[in-house]
Amino acid sequence: MSNFKRSMMKRSWFEGSNIINCSLHEIESTIGNLGEFFSGVVSFMPGLTSVELTEEGGDYVLIKTNEGIMKRNNIKISLKPNKVIVEFDEEYQAGRLVTPRSHFYEEFIPSEIGVNHRIVISDVSAPGLLGFFYKAFGSSNIGKAVLKSYKTYFEMSRD
Repeated sequence: MSNFKRSMMKRSWFEGSNIINCSLHEIESTIGNLGEFFSGVVSFMPGLTSVELTEEGGDYVLIKTNEGIMKRNNIKISLKPNKVIVEFDEEYQAGRLVTPRSHFYEEFIPSEIGVNHRIVISDVSAPGLLGFFYKAFGSSNIGKAVLKSYKTYFEMSRD
């Protein structure tokens, strides 16, 4: 069973894909620097006016945004022939109001017109009333924004 299918068996909150106009080689060379990569992608998320990498280690990054502190940990990158897989856990403390936690599984697979970026966001938890609304109504908006931020990041980095 593929990692993607295993990830789907978890409590999937969002699943989607899009085409990024770049090569798999560009993806591979960019993700080598976790801090630059993740802070760059996050900087294109809607509503974020400031994004600063504050700490990074072998399998985690800590990013401060105008909304709060984002920690991506347990980062695993797998480079395979014709596929790149990125997997991590995220905790995003957005002020004192809500702190969602989730698991991300992403595949980058070359296609005839670029790279197909597939993502599954699963195991989402967020306490409190705002967390309830986040979990119940935020998946499509958040998931689509994540996909778009990757697309913008990779396509703009080529310019």
